[in-house]
Amino acid sequence: MKQEHKELIKELSNLLKENNLHEIEYQENGVLLKVVAQTQTVPVVMPSTPSSMQSAQPEKQERNILTCPMVGVVYLAPSPEAPTYVKVGDVVSEGQTICLVEAMKTFNPITAQKSGKIKAVLVESGAPVEYNQPLFELE
Repeated sequence: MKQEHKELIKELSNLLKENNLHEIEYQENGVLLKVVAQTQTVPVVMPSTPSSMQSAQPEKQERNILTCPMVGVVYLAPSPEAPTYVKVGDVVSEGQTICLVEAMKTFNPITAQKSGKIKAVLVESGAPVEYNQPLFELE
């Protein structure tokens, strides 16, 4: 990587932090630099049971989550009057469209990264979403 690109990346990173941005792009002479801020996921509080509280080392449960690949606004249906792409109880296949994310006035179909049965919808239609934010939980 050229030294001038490293310096530009540092400058873009500082702009990102100073202006509380999530991502920033810069293009010049056919070179595109994109800097994306790391986001923290919101912790989900799960109700605990007395038996899990008694355990000295709680078992680590991996949640089976479908995440958002971009920043934008999520829509769970193709239009306001249409039914949602998926709902709790539906079985989805890898590659199946599960929602749309509007980014830069473009509606991007979001597909399932893996197959499974929808256990929970973790976002509301019309809500802003972040990169890697959980959208759906699978059983």
